[in-house]
Amino acid sequence: MSESVVKKGIALQLYTLRDPARKDLAGTLKRAKETGFDYVQWSGMPDLPAAEIRAHLDAAGLKAIAGHHGVEPFEKDFDGSVQYWKTIGALDVAPGGMMNDCRDSLEAWRRGAARLDALGARLRAVGMRLSYHNHAFEFETFPEDPRAKLDILYEETAPGHLFAEIDTAWVQVGGANPAEYLRKYSGRCPVIHVKDLAKETLGGRPIFTPLGKGVLAWDEILAAAEDARVEWYVYEQDTHAGDPFENARISYEFLKQSL
Repeated sequence: MSESVVKKGIALQLYTLRDPARKDLAGTLKRAKETGFDYVQWSGMPDLPAAEIRAHLDAAGLKAIAGHHGVEPFEKDFDGSVQYWKTIGALDVAPGGMMNDCRDSLEAWRRGAARLDALGARLRAVGMRLSYHNHAFEFETFPEDPRAKLDILYEETAPGHLFAEIDTAWVQVGGANPAEYLRKYSGRCPVIHVKDLAKETLGGRPIFTPLGKGVLAWDEILAAAEDARVEWYVYEQDTHAGDPFENARISYEFLKQSL
């Protein structure tokens, strides 16, 4: 990718459609394509061999540009995990959070950062990129360190080894500013999750909405993403009020008009 031009793409995080996919994977992928998306991130889908996943995507006219995958499978079978994602076609992978055995203390968190850094270095050597997907808890701190957990993670890993799959809604739920975080890790955010929030909550839990229908400051966020050299804008909606396919269509149109 040249320093002067960054290709911007729109993709759908398939976790958004996990419920209909459990009943009808082929039909769900076909309808995802019909909403406007050509590219997807593979996550939350039925557990299938890579060749079957690729066949389903090909049949629907979709291409996977990224995937969610735990760290442990790579540590146990690096070559097999690499082959799995390369067969699917996704060269960007990310765990959906810190490993469970690396969460409970600052020492454990730093161990987790070292594991992610090491895995990211190995993936870089085979033409892949490792990112970290944040939720809200990474904006908490440990008693002995004033830094947010997410900042510790990125400060203790090499930029070329671990990238930032910033999730805009969860940054906001965590009490931080999504645009500021994109600028803070500029050049380190090739794939981000664009996600919107309703003003209301449900028992303190966030309510998610189609893009442009909630409270996130999209003009500011998308300008920051442009400056941060984001390559892929991946729409994700964790839960739905209404039809998830219609929400996906609305969100695709929002991104198409905004980028």
